[in-house]
This record gives sequence, structure tokens and C-alpha cells, in this order.
Amino acid sequence: MRIAPDSCRETIKKTITYLTMKRILVPTDFSPQAENALKVAAQFAKRFHGEIFLLHMLELPMQLVQPTSGSAVVGGNDNLPEALFFMKLAKKRFAELIKKPYLQNIKVHETVEFHQAFEGIMEISQAHNCDIIIIGSHGTSGFQEVFIGSNTEKVVRNSNIPVLVIKKDYPNFDVQNFVFSTDCNLKNKHTLEKAKRFADKIEAKLHIVYINTANNFMTTVDAEKALLDFTEGTELENHSLNIYNDITVEKGIMNFAKSIDAGLIGIGTHGRKGLAHFFNGSISEDLVNHSNRPVITFKI
Repeated sequence: MRIAPDSCRETIKKTITYLTMKRILVPTDFSPQAENALKVAAQFAKRFHGEIFLLHMLELPMQLVQPTSGSAVVGGNDNLPEALFFMKLAKKRFAELIKKPYLQNIKVHETVEFHQAFEGIMEISQAHNCDIIIIGSHGTSGFQEVFIGSNTEKVVRNSNIPVLVIKKDYPNFDVQNFVFSTDCNLKNKHTLEKAKRFADKIEAKLHIVYINTANNFMTTVDAEKALLDFTEGTELENHSLNIYNDITVEKGIMNFAKSIDAGLIGIGTHGRKGLAHFFNGSISEDLVNHSNRPVITFKI
């Protein structure tokens, strides 16, 4: 069931505070999936006059690096040749990437760090005050060895800034319909504001959906009221409110997204106990792993 917004009400035009996407972090392991993420980042950078921070982490054995003052330096003359080899290889791959046509006229900062991948991504995103992380994943196969295996999952779970997970090659990442799923918990209302700002930024229609399941059933009347209470006070214009019934929340989100041909799915995530612990419970990582659509996460 879909609840249409009241199109008859007078809308007071106010200045909208848009989400900033000027500084885009793209972790890469130089895989095809990581390049798919870089291509989308390039489109964002061109569209929003931003810059890209392209990051490759060298996870060398601990005996090859010695942390100092928050960074890492190569330790020991005997280890220097091996470390330099990996550094030169990364620089060569960077040089090949930078020549790609889709990166022309974009400011790209190339960074190679000797660090543990997940911790390095978090530190770099904070150090450069990045607005969004765009990262690759293996489509419906889940997080398989893209940027050192499970690090994508850790980034999605813990990042304080939005994380956009890209599965496929999108020559034209033009999202018309953006699904944002919620359990209508008023404590998490700030995630709706984040999703709304993102939808405004990419000029997409925001479809806010409550997934009704047998295990957590809510009558239509109650669900409608919950959605209205959840969205009250948020200036929403190009949007719809929806109730969708399914077996599980994950399947409901994916099936609803399919029913409206959504180009993007948004969810809130807690940084606890694993991926996608939201809705005051546990939504399986299957949504991010198995959805064949791009997914963006917002920290609760």
C-alpha cells in the first residue's frame, strides 16, 4: 500500500541544506569492482565539483612496518626492498588508473598507506574530512575479497559518513527512485534527514517504506500513523510513504525496490555486533550482500 503525500497543501519554499559531496574517498585494491566504484565517484565529482581521494592500503606483515606518530614507516634496511616493491607496484597501478578517460579534469589525490585496511580507511576519511565513501563489492556474491575481503563490511558498519556500495558498472549513475527503509523508530529520525538530503542532492524521488512482516506485524492504520509520525517535521516534497508486506524485512526491501525499479536502496546501520543492526534488532547483512542494486548506509 502506498500513501501519497498531500499534493494540495501549500509548500513554503525554504533554503535546503544539501548534503556536501565535495570530498569523496574511494578505497581501491585495483579490482574491477573497485574500479566500478571509482567510476561512480568520478560522476559525483564532476556533477558536484568535488575531488577524489583514491586510497590503496598496503597490508604488509607487521614486522615490515613500525608505527610512529600515527603513521607507518618501513622498518629495517633488510625489509626496505620488499616494501619498496609493493609501493612501486601500487604507484604503477595508480598511474594506469589516472589515465582513464572518466577521470579527466577531476582532481584526484593518490594515497598509498602502510596500514591495516579498515583502520586506514577510517583514519584517512577523518584526516581529509571526507563527505562520503564509495566502495566496491562483488554483486550478489557478497563482500568477497574487494578491498581486502571483509573490510568493506567493517566500513559499512562503522563509518560515521555515508557509505555507497557499488556492485556493477554504471556508465550513467542516474537514480530516479531512491528507497529508504525504516522501522519508524523516532530515535533514528536523523537518518531520515540524511536520506532526504542525499535524495535532494542527486535529484531522486525518495520512497520511504515500512516493511510489515508476520513476526513484527502492524495493522495498516497503525503503520500509516507510524510513518506519518516518523516523517512529521521533515520537509519532504518529492517523496512517497509506503507500507509493504513480505516474509522478511530484507526480502521486503528488495522486492519493494524491484516493484518501483529503484536505482538505490538506503538503510541505517548501528556500529555494533555486525553489519546492519538497525530497526532495534538485527537485519541480516544479506541486504547489502545480496541486493543487486547499489546500497547506501547512514550511521544511526
